[in-house]
Amino acid sequence: MNVYIKAISYYLPEHIVTNEELVKDFPEWNVEKVAAKTGISKRHIAGRDETAGDMAVKAANKLFEEYDVDARDIDFILLCTQSPDYFLPTTACLVQEKLGVPVTAGAMDYNLGCSGYIYGLAVAKGLISANIASNVLLLTTETYNKYIHPKDKGNRSLFGDGAAATLVSDNGFANIGEFVLGTDGCGAENLIVRTGAARERNLRNNFDTDEDGHVKSADYLYMNGSEIFNFTLETVPSLVNQILIKNKEDIDSVDKFIFHQANKFMLSTIRKVCQIPKDKFYVNLENTGNTVSSTIPIALKDSMVNYQKEKVMLVGFGVGYSWGGCLLDFDI
Repeated sequence: MNVYIKAISYYLPEHIVTNEELVKDFPEWNVEKVAAKTGISKRHIAGRDETAGDMAVKAANKLFEEYDVDARDIDFILLCTQSPDYFLPTTACLVQEKLGVPVTAGAMDYNLGCSGYIYGLAVAKGLISANIASNVLLLTTETYNKYIHPKDKGNRSLFGDGAAATLVSDNGFANIGEFVLGTDGCGAENLIVRTGAARERNLRNNFDTDEDGHVKSADYLYMNGSEIFNFTLETVPSLVNQILIKNKEDIDSVDKFIFHQANKFMLSTIRKVCQIPKDKFYVNLENTGNTVSSTIPIALKDSMVNYQKEKVMLVGFGVGYSWGGCLLDFDI
């Protein structure tokens, strides 16, 4: 059976950190350098007491209002986050109660980063195809900035917080095509928060500064940018080709490509390697930054104003290593 995206909305926190504010903490940088390197001018940061669950609720309520959706019609909640409100209970359960979704609905968290939206669409499609659910509320929500050390200028310049809500159903405006997914845990060390969970419960309180002035600590988010970049260049071109083959399309028949909005330099390089025309390659991270699992739905929502009958490729990749993609067939 066909499964569709029926609605998309998103929420961004009120607090904004501009490049002008960022360089006050790092005087060796200038505004133009940050913008040129990352493609980001500002990023939204969750409040001290604002959690991923709080943002998911706000995104969902916005979707309900914008598309006139009744929470009582939701019969499954999928919530993607790597910054849950608690180790337990499941954040999706807390969200169910706050939204007024029926107690007969299923609800679960899953821990994925930049590929999380793709995986969520795949699971939602499976639930509906198997007649387990009819209306799946897919929530992606992340507060990475709570994991970033204040002196880590690299990660602070890249990541923004945010949440997106997508309603997946048996009818809607975008038919969800075939998926390609992949995993390689050998890259786990290259994007990690090492302490705090069961493997290493106690904080180390260790700090080091690399040659570029980036503060590193096992207690905060660590990203090996060069290794992540290499992984992306090795994985994404093949992924794009596999998606085309599985959906029986070629690169010329795809009208729009929406990749995970990592940073400007990485996106530009990937586009060239994949030989995707610039006018088909959508980029919108300037005012949001890298919102991890929410970058794709935010970009999808912002770009929809121009859609009619179009084929759109979605591609996610990152922490894990984990990657995935699919093709959407729009009819608006």
